[in-house]
Amino acid sequence: MLLSQGDTLLFIGDSISDYERARPVGEGLFNAWGTSYVANAASLLSCMYPELHLRIINMGISGNNVRDLEGRWDTDVMDHHPDWVSVLIGINDVWRQFDSPQMPETHVPLEEYRETYTRLIEKTRPHVKGMILMAPYFMEPNQADPMRQRMDEYGKVVRELADKYGFPFVDLQSAWDRLFEHMHPCNIAWDRIHPNQVGCMYIAKQFLGAIGADRA
Repeated sequence: MLLSQGDTLLFIGDSISDYERARPVGEGLFNAWGTSYVANAASLLSCMYPELHLRIINMGISGNNVRDLEGRWDTDVMDHHPDWVSVLIGINDVWRQFDSPQMPETHVPLEEYRETYTRLIEKTRPHVKGMILMAPYFMEPNQADPMRQRMDEYGKVVRELADKYGFPFVDLQSAWDRLFEHMHPCNIAWDRIHPNQVGCMYIAKQFLGAIGADRA
């Protein structure tokens, strides 16, 4: 398993991580992690590896794109001195291109996404044991769908960065494709973005697999 005794694991991202996590910092008692996949992953890690005494922090904020992450990276990541940082960002970078096409200032072009994400990695990696990079997704099995095609391009960037820096990569888009061989996406998310609790647990399962957390 990737995590070690006393490690701090910090999750950062958008609404998929947020899910009403505590403010200003998502850690502590009484549902401080919120109800997202972060809460599921954190709870399972705490139960499966109690001897590690892991510290887990959720710093997701709904609506964020990679620009927003860069703007708050110092306070919401670096100031917490994490050992590991898990990043799930890119959904809003793409989604705004389709639900708000008349507002180009809210769109994050692919190259800006790549360049900003790279800056965040370069800033962080000298200070951490590693990062876990999670692919953005759209719960659309039809790969010819325009938004699905665009999201795949952004997911490819995340995969390339994970390969370049030797970080674990969580391919959520491929994971959804496997799940939707057996059910319709509306069974998980009416907007094909925000998963119900089954979907949150499914994301947590992919994360745990990527870090080698397989203790029963």
